[in-house]
Amino acid sequence: MEKLAYDFYNRADVLTIARELLGKVLVTQFNGIATAGRIVETEAYAGENDRASHAYGGRRTARTEVMYGRPGTAYVYLCYGIHHLFNVVTNREEVPHAVLVRAIAPLQGIPDMLLRTGRAKPDHSLGRGPGNVSRALGITTRYTGWNLASREMFIAQDGFAPAAAEVAVTPRIGVNYAGEDALLPYRFILKDSPYVSGKKQVRS
Repeated sequence: MEKLAYDFYNRADVLTIARELLGKVLVTQFNGIATAGRIVETEAYAGENDRASHAYGGRRTARTEVMYGRPGTAYVYLCYGIHHLFNVVTNREEVPHAVLVRAIAPLQGIPDMLLRTGRAKPDHSLGRGPGNVSRALGITTRYTGWNLASREMFIAQDGFAPAAAEVAVTPRIGVNYAGEDALLPYRFILKDSPYVSGKKQVRS
């Protein structure tokens, strides 16, 4: 596998990045435990002009400040006080774009993923949904701000690239508070993956 370079993340079009993250491999190596999964579902968040973004309107808090930082950095936040959600910071510094990884297909370290998630056997829920992604890979908010080219956590290309016909584009999930922006086609999925959460196909 080859780690994605800084230039992959340092681009202006967050939708292109979210689409191109499909099929890439998210890897963690924490405390000697290696786990990895292929990314099969992403959502793009377009910063200050996107009502669904944590940075909408130029909002800057201790939590969101990482979004204004270096592209290729992890932004991990706690949802409902339970779920650690993993995002990739993109674009240039001071432009708070990000991509949420919503689902993975487990590839490596499945026994450790089962231990982390409390499951007895692997099924399609293991990497389905952003909370399960982080739980399976051992990602918590302590890793927010982490460089995604590090040894401990990175995203890599292993030669797999989905064809256009294998990808569907839909509105994002769970952002009804964003008004009209909730309808934007900012979610990207691999159509045939059983790990994808929610409705699989709205438009392609």
